[in-house]
Amino acid sequence: MVRLLISTGEVSGDLQGSLLIQALFAEARSRGLELEVVALGGERMRQAGATLLADTLGMGAIGLWEALPLVLPTLRLQRRLRRWLDLHPPDGAVLIDYMGANVNLGLRLRRRFPQLPILYYIAPQEWAWRLGEGGTTRLIGFTDLILAIFPEEARFYGSRGAAVTWVGHPLLDTLADLPDRAGARRELGLDPDVPVLLLLPASRTQELRYLLPPMLEAVARLQRTLPALEVLLPAAQPGFRERLESAGAEAGVRLRVIPADQADARWPLLCAAADAALTKSGTANLQLALRGVPQVAGYRVSRVTALVARHLLRFAVDHISPVNLILHERLVPELLQDDFQAEAIVAALEPLLQPGSTAAAIQREGYTRLRQRLGEPGVTRRAACAILDQLQMACGNAAAPLAVS
Repeated sequence: MVRLLISTGEVSGDLQGSLLIQALFAEARSRGLELEVVALGGERMRQAGATLLADTLGMGAIGLWEALPLVLPTLRLQRRLRRWLDLHPPDGAVLIDYMGANVNLGLRLRRRFPQLPILYYIAPQEWAWRLGEGGTTRLIGFTDLILAIFPEEARFYGSRGAAVTWVGHPLLDTLADLPDRAGARRELGLDPDVPVLLLLPASRTQELRYLLPPMLEAVARLQRTLPALEVLLPAAQPGFRERLESAGAEAGVRLRVIPADQADARWPLLCAAADAALTKSGTANLQLALRGVPQVAGYRVSRVTALVARHLLRFAVDHISPVNLILHERLVPELLQDDFQAEAIVAALEPLLQPGSTAAAIQREGYTRLRQRLGEPGVTRRAACAILDQLQMACGNAAAPLAVS
């Protein structure tokens, strides 16, 4: 039995972790390897076959002020994890995104288990943004291999001495059997001719506070000028539904909230049915782009966090949406911090909802170029092969590892 610890947090990490776990078990079976996966993550990873040590989906926050309520839960989790490691030492560890927590875990694992294979999959986007004079690349010191999902990520870490393999972006493995627009609308009970907006405000609790109000104000304005506009809002976490419905009603917005336990299964239908999306910046931007949905992206945090980031940490980026970062251009409109207001959102979003929209056509053309830069399908299999090769070598069972291709 080979025991693998996988650690991530937040909704996007749980999704990527679940895809990886499925691939790991499939590859382990093909090698005749008995594999146990223990995870810090969420329900998707548990359903994929992992034993969940702790649910970390509610423990993600962006910003100093926003993270304060999570200090005590994080300390309790760390104590629990230390006890588990003492009783059940893993044979390897895979860290997925979730920078602060996973860098600390990686350093702790390296001190506690000097020979343990540690791999980082979906590394922090240090290649895209830096803090101060150079920022941090601490993960190079404790990782045996970085599985990069972007070419520039691979170049960034490789140029700094890390062992890196570019596997491609795992979302490419989720694009089989895309539904068509007409069929998706029939299945969702939508009129084939009305404009449809997909609204994606939050995967973290803090984001509901900062992002949802201006989004709903913008949607209310749009529904006054486009009375037929349908709004679909998939809840990212189970506890979000009631809050989303209540906020929508208070803002005078007609919307349909898709419960979290249905959102994954309906995601292809929602994207196929939508004319455009209003979304926070993050992984969702790539999910939408790969399914051809024109979008407007935005983000904001508390004023305290914004001031600290801008003036003390000297945080600066050319783009914040992954789509724009990869293409090195402002293909997707971005509205950040004070610019993320209803009037600006409407101005950016309304052209995407018009029939025969030129703005939407430009985005879709850019999406074609984006997809060409993300690699080829089979990403999670390549990642699983690399992980199991490392485990088998460390366990002295590497007679014929399957090479990454």
